[in-house]
Amino acid sequence: MTEATEILALNRFDPASANHLAPEIEALVARRAATFGASSVLVYEEPIDMVRAEGVFMFDSAGRRYLDVYNNVPSVGHCHPRVVAAIAEQAAKLNTNTRYLYEIVHRYAERLLATFPAGLSNVVFTCTGSESNDLALRLAKSFSGGDGFIVTATAYHGNTAAVTDVSPSSFKSRIVPPHVRAIPAPDLYSEPVTDPGAHFAANVRSAIADLEKSGHRLAGLLVDSIFSSDGVHADPPGFLKPAVEAVHEAGGVFISDEVQPGFGRSGMMWGFERHGIVPDIVTLGKPMGNGFPMGGVVTRPDILTRFCEETAYFNTFGGNPVAAAAGLAVLDVIAEEGLIANAAHTGDYLRRGLREMSNRYPAIGDVRGAGLFTGLEFSLPESRAPDAATAKYAINALKDRGVLIGAAGAYANTLKIRPPLCFSRENADTFLDAMDVVLAAH
Repeated sequence: MTEATEILALNRFDPASANHLAPEIEALVARRAATFGASSVLVYEEPIDMVRAEGVFMFDSAGRRYLDVYNNVPSVGHCHPRVVAAIAEQAAKLNTNTRYLYEIVHRYAERLLATFPAGLSNVVFTCTGSESNDLALRLAKSFSGGDGFIVTATAYHGNTAAVTDVSPSSFKSRIVPPHVRAIPAPDLYSEPVTDPGAHFAANVRSAIADLEKSGHRLAGLLVDSIFSSDGVHADPPGFLKPAVEAVHEAGGVFISDEVQPGFGRSGMMWGFERHGIVPDIVTLGKPMGNGFPMGGVVTRPDILTRFCEETAYFNTFGGNPVAAAAGLAVLDVIAEEGLIANAAHTGDYLRRGLREMSNRYPAIGDVRGAGLFTGLEFSLPESRAPDAATAKYAINALKDRGVLIGAAGAYANTLKIRPPLCFSRENADTFLDAMDVVLAAH
């Protein structure tokens, strides 16, 4: 039976099985191990010494160029000149804690909130997606009066103590704490159902009942709106709505984790928009500053007011002026370069190419996604059982051909294709050609 894989083990470099590393790489790995200790996480069978990046490409110390189809941190492109200039200009003027009035921070807050439905009119800035989700859990508990949370079975939402509790993929055992229930992701490839919305909502209702039976009142449902760590499950649009209704009927709140699908990634500004729903709380992170560490929580005033009546909350660096400058530049680039439309059109083009390829390579079991967020699942043709071996082979073989990619899903058998939003059809063709060569050689 295929075993589940915890998230940090997906495509992780294993020094115990490393063979014939180049001397300079071996020396860097040794330095890393000596300073980072057991917390060191590197990827690929032979780690890469990266030195610079630009647009959709990264470059190693030997000058080799790699097409990046995996890294969603530089959402508008690695080292985008507009973002770099904004950060440098503000850093040369002022950057300190957030206890003062800064026009640029207020301007950014207004611009950001204008992209959300009208009821979501307050934002709390943080420094990371983990911080954002941690605060979201606190807001949900304060507003609902409950402490129970529902997440999906292979979800990852961050790495604070509280957020790790609601990130089943962080546990090798997949056993979550007593106040958490993990339900199956809406995986139509492994579990075809006629009504995905009703099926997912039924699982949510069962989890609510089980929480209550064990003395835990529902606080909220927390999902990444494209279910990225579960293996990327985007369709059909609208299937989340019945589950959100079930949560509200039980007195809980719906938290949409937009750290990965947000800022245009899904072909819409926010992933939850594809489902025709308005979350109670939205969490933001990685793509927000195109590499500058920043995050945020967007919510309704009544939810935030309730929390602040009970708790004195302050974040020293959340919403600092340099972060605001980076965030404004990202919003400008997304709008001016038409990156949301590009994500929609180029993503559709890429998935069409991969589906055509699946006709020639039976190991490709499923191709799914939205915008520039695609899951390519490898499975055994005769049984649909997860094929992690082919995924691992493809990841390392693509790297050898100058393409960077990683894995997702419970069994590490799904390639997570998530390039910068400036990814073009030409870039897609480069990726498709490399994948064709790699699979033909397998």
